[in-house]
Amino acid sequence: MGAADSSTSTRHDLRSASAWLASASPELEKEFLDSLDENALAALPWIFEFWALPHQLPPEGDWTTWVVLGGRGAGKTRAGSEWVRSMVEGATPEARGRARRVALVGETYDQALAVMIKGESGLIACSPPDRVPNWIAGERRLVWPNGAEARVFSANDPEALRGPQFDLAWSDELAKWPNAQNTWDMLQFGLRLGERPQQIVTTTPRNVGVLKELLARDDVAHTHAPTEANSAYLAASFLKEVRSRYGDTRLGRQELDGVLLDDVDSALWQRSEIDALRLPAVEAVDERIPQGARVIVAVDPPVTGHSGSDACGIVVVAVIETGNPADWTAIVIEDCTVQGVSPNQWAEAAVAAYHRYGASRMVGEVNQGGSLVTGTVRTVDPNINFREVRASVGKVARAEPVAALYEQGKIRHLGVHAELEDEMCKMARTGYEGQGSPDRVDALVWALTEGILEPTKHRRNPAIRSF
Repeated sequence: MGAADSSTSTRHDLRSASAWLASASPELEKEFLDSLDENALAALPWIFEFWALPHQLPPEGDWTTWVVLGGRGAGKTRAGSEWVRSMVEGATPEARGRARRVALVGETYDQALAVMIKGESGLIACSPPDRVPNWIAGERRLVWPNGAEARVFSANDPEALRGPQFDLAWSDELAKWPNAQNTWDMLQFGLRLGERPQQIVTTTPRNVGVLKELLARDDVAHTHAPTEANSAYLAASFLKEVRSRYGDTRLGRQELDGVLLDDVDSALWQRSEIDALRLPAVEAVDERIPQGARVIVAVDPPVTGHSGSDACGIVVVAVIETGNPADWTAIVIEDCTVQGVSPNQWAEAAVAAYHRYGASRMVGEVNQGGSLVTGTVRTVDPNINFREVRASVGKVARAEPVAALYEQGKIRHLGVHAELEDEMCKMARTGYEGQGSPDRVDALVWALTEGILEPTKHRRNPAIRSF
């Protein structure tokens, strides 16, 4: 067995032992700890593989860069410190490790020092007593007992990376860096020592080019976790407060869920616009629909029905009608979209939503399936009030009048519909810039066109012909 195989096997053994211990009874836990000799018991707190969360362990495979994406407090810094330790340290305090020259790059020198080196999850705090590295402030160097050293750099000073060379690098909060692309490029030119130089990036994601381009590379692996993944080490009051305040916002998805929100500059919808009119989520179905509202379920069925098919977009909206249709508003209640199912299964999902909310109408696009779409729905329930709609212009032309309703403040989302909103914010005026087809957006457009635009004659959408 090679060194890499041995390391992987050891990691799996430690993870298995840790999982067993976490679910063991207090009696078995005590029995296990009592079975360890004095040296093993003293070493246990410093064996990170035993305690680590899955996203904090390096992925398997042949990668050059490991990106750890996570929400605030998800344990990203600890993952960075422990991986650098694992690469620098040898079998004994004086023995050589796999890496000897390390670059530590932060947003500023002060932040790199405060977080990556001297922080609670920094390199000094995470090191066993006999392997604690020495910080030489005047030289901005960290030196381990075995002679390995790390130099600290700031994204405000990319030119400082010209000249030095490394076999390992840790970049913290890449998505916040000033001069991000220039600093990153300078670092890559210096990462040239050893047989296989590697690097780790720990960051809360933001929609910046350098991060998006990095994640698209074939030699990049990544792990991800929301803030709650590390809840055992976070104050319960903190989690409750930030979820309550930010859970239903774009900021919450980015800073707590650790999701890269890939917005498009020319998108028809902006997340800030959706957030501004968002309603708090409610659990009970009967609380989601305002009294007297008219509920519409819209379906955008796929051409085929198998595991590789496009999704079947299913969106539920409640239309709040007043005397003048020009003043009508709507609430997006639920995204019930299903993926990779048979025609009968998506029809069952749509019919279930129809009855769950007491809908007055279901509309479905029939461009691709024709009468088969109607027939499929009626096979599940022949009493559904189903209306066929057919598109005669492109998706963007159909979506623009609906986007205008959002700009006018007429459409609100009940809670967060993450995947639907992701699609909305990738629908640009030049076309959809996401992967695949925007099936959720299509269903949303049909629902709001049926509910508001059709009855408003002076804004009728010519793209739709009713049958």
